[in-house]
Amino acid sequence: MAGKPRAFSGIQPTGGIHLGNYLGAIRNWVLQQDQYDNIFSIVDLHAMTIPYDPRELRQRTLEVGSVLLAAGIDPERSILFVQSDVREHTELCWILGTLATFGELRRMTQFKEKSKGNERVGAGLFFYPVLQAADILLYDAAVVPVGEDQKQHIELTRDLAIRFNNTFGETFVVPEPDIKPAGARIMSLTDPLKKMSKSDPDPDSRIELRDPPEVIRRKIRKAVTDSETVIRYDEERKPAISNLLTIYSLLSGIPIPELEERYAGKGYGQFKQDLAEVIIQALAPIQQRLEELVAQPGIVIRTLQEGAAKARELASAKMALVRERCGLGLPPLD
Repeated sequence: MAGKPRAFSGIQPTGGIHLGNYLGAIRNWVLQQDQYDNIFSIVDLHAMTIPYDPRELRQRTLEVGSVLLAAGIDPERSILFVQSDVREHTELCWILGTLATFGELRRMTQFKEKSKGNERVGAGLFFYPVLQAADILLYDAAVVPVGEDQKQHIELTRDLAIRFNNTFGETFVVPEPDIKPAGARIMSLTDPLKKMSKSDPDPDSRIELRDPPEVIRRKIRKAVTDSETVIRYDEERKPAISNLLTIYSLLSGIPIPELEERYAGKGYGQFKQDLAEVIIQALAPIQQRLEELVAQPGIVIRTLQEGAAKARELASAKMALVRERCGLGLPPLD
């Protein structure tokens, strides 16, 4: 991994992993393992910003670890660990928080959206972007693969890195966002103007990675389309079919123009039938490996523990430098 730029990516253990998570993030993480020196984290501390059950949080953390390994994250090429197993994340979060301003955190779009109309919103949600910055800067990540909706948080991370470097001396790498042109925003099957989300109360809005073939076929049959029956990519005028074309193209490797030509003069019925089979075929090996890992949780736990040990080695060295630069702790004895 020497000589490659380091990338940091995080995923919350907040429920079932769906096709949007896979195509928007996980699939790209798997493909980038030869491109970057990768650190992947299951960010359970971030998941605490909403009400949760401790037992469920632990179970979901293990489930997400299983999904990442089943999808192709290779612990021989990448570091995979649970965020809370490396305590330096919270320590650096506090230090960066002393540099962040109330105004810039209040302007974060996600905070404004999630706190709207809720006076009892937790301070953790307000501080969420600072912890995210700590996640990234702790490992000197040069690249952060994110969706467009996270770009503002990466801009804050860059600002905090530059502010710290200017105040205390050159310490942190200033990261760049890596936003993929396609797949970063897979939309809901029932409302193509909304991002596919695990929080949507309608289960037909998403394909879960563990959905059996008959469920996938039913959900794709029910997926909304546009009034015009022409299968054509037009994100503005035909958002529903454009979303389905994106899914088809990403999973099959067939360019969208070729798909448009292939289905010229054909109706939505045949297109949806074929799309369902493409999804089923693409998910089959992941589902098979996932079943094996679920039956042997010890493999996943040991992998995450080994990843945490590697992450702690990097994080402790960085935090020693940060403490020294900030003047924390006692001076050495003469």
